[in-house]
Amino acid sequence: MVTVVVIINTLISIMLLCLAGVLWQLKRKIAFIGDRLTAYERCSHALLHKAPENIYLGQQNLQNLRQSNQALQLQIQQVRQIISILLLGQRTWRRYARKQRS
Repeated sequence: MVTVVVIINTLISIMLLCLAGVLWQLKRKIAFIGDRLTAYERCSHALLHKAPENIYLGQQNLQNLRQSNQALQLQIQQVRQIISILLLGQRTWRRYARKQRS
């Protein structure tokens, strides 16, 4: 009877020892995953902590570019008008010069 109890206790101890090994490996894997997630969080924080400031600067730069573009568009329109006036003057001059020759 004592032998049966000792054998059963030994079997239970072996099973619990195997379970402890599995749990220990699981604990190591979970710790590894936790360390990886912490490292990823640090990297993403390093990359993204200045994102709002960079977005704001980008918006300001874009607004400045739009204003510059508007000024340039106005200048282009003025140059086109000047060229149109010059071409009109050239045509008028040619017509006048033709009439003078005739």
